[in-house]
Amino acid sequence: MIFGRDPTVGGMALIRATLIRATLVDASLIRASLIRATLVSALVLTAVFAGALAPVRSLAEDGSQLPAKATKELSPELLSLLQQKHMPKHSPILVRIFKEEAELEVWKQDTTGHFQILKTYPICRWSGDLGPKMHEGDRQAPEGFYTITPELMNPNSNYYLAINTGFPNGFDKANDRDGSFLMVHGDCWSSGCYAMTDEQMGEIYSLARDTFLSQPSFQIQAYPFRLTPANLARHRTNPNLAFWTMLKIGNDHFEATHLEPKVDVCDRQYVFDAQDPSNVSTPVVFDPTGKCPAFVVNPKIARRALDKQRADEVEYSQLAKDNVPVAPVYSGLDGGMNKVFLARLPGRIIPLAIVLLSGTLDLPQMPAVPWVDKNGSVANKFFGALVLSKSSSQTQIASTDSTTQEGGVNSATKATATPKTNSAPAD
Repeated sequence: MIFGRDPTVGGMALIRATLIRATLVDASLIRASLIRATLVSALVLTAVFAGALAPVRSLAEDGSQLPAKATKELSPELLSLLQQKHMPKHSPILVRIFKEEAELEVWKQDTTGHFQILKTYPICRWSGDLGPKMHEGDRQAPEGFYTITPELMNPNSNYYLAINTGFPNGFDKANDRDGSFLMVHGDCWSSGCYAMTDEQMGEIYSLARDTFLSQPSFQIQAYPFRLTPANLARHRTNPNLAFWTMLKIGNDHFEATHLEPKVDVCDRQYVFDAQDPSNVSTPVVFDPTGKCPAFVVNPKIARRALDKQRADEVEYSQLAKDNVPVAPVYSGLDGGMNKVFLARLPGRIIPLAIVLLSGTLDLPQMPAVPWVDKNGSVANKFFGALVLSKSSSQTQIASTDSTTQEGGVNSATKATATPKTNSAPAD
């Protein structure tokens, strides 16, 4: 879906056109032209100001009516927060997702041109386990860097509103990963997605929609957890550690500068903030599966990121030397949810073996490890006595229609798992 153009875009185009014409006018007419340009600019700026206050258009570019939930304005409270933080309403946003903490952050560019945190949303539900999505049906929510464009916005989602992450991106394809319709959406149910409440999703969707009036895309950074030395030390035995260490480079670029990192892929690896060397005459081209070309990184970004990286490495080395306890590689549970939802929505974190299709993932033979927080795990208390054998797991697996898209499990889908669970959107 592509949104209608804001009146301010035409106004700014008129300003640019006026200035271009002014530079071409004969010298003898400059004074008169400037007088006329001043009057025109005053009228244009009035139109721009009026356009900025106009409500969001309710029609898509093809003329179809958009649902009210997709055109809803930001709340007065959020508009006030933008003003307090010196963030223009239509300035760029950047989204950061952390699985283990079950938090989604929206960052927004302020008047200095840097991104600052606007709001943190507790994630209602994510599925799978820590680690990237590998293949269709594995229930994994994606990890990595994703570019969101207007056509990835779905105002007619079966799960209130949805933003498609665009998985698989260039990195995923280069590494033979596949899957489709991996979303950030509402309804608090997930199968490979990041599910929010409808109220949260309405706000996130509106912030994303408004940012397209100032830029053609925005970035989602999806991480397994906050990439701190302490967390990396806890997960130092995880087979995904090398992948997460690569993601940390982009994470460090952002955290050190509060600027959106430029992302490229070559040799099946992410590279960040790459620039052409000064001695080349043609732009550097990155091939996701080809050898990385020679490139340089902006020294201001590289210096700050390297300082952070070195400090983190010292802390990580000390934690590993102290032999801090490691987290289990597999939790045995299907994802997680922020602790604020655990008491309100008990029973939504279930053993992964129940929901996986037979043969889609070779799970290790090990008991489920509780998803824990400071107050203990509701999921573990509920399922702690549940013992799953291979045969019983197979009888409890839900069958799904493989052609079902973002709408999720087919209405005819049936599951015999106990307790009864709602259908989840497709991964």
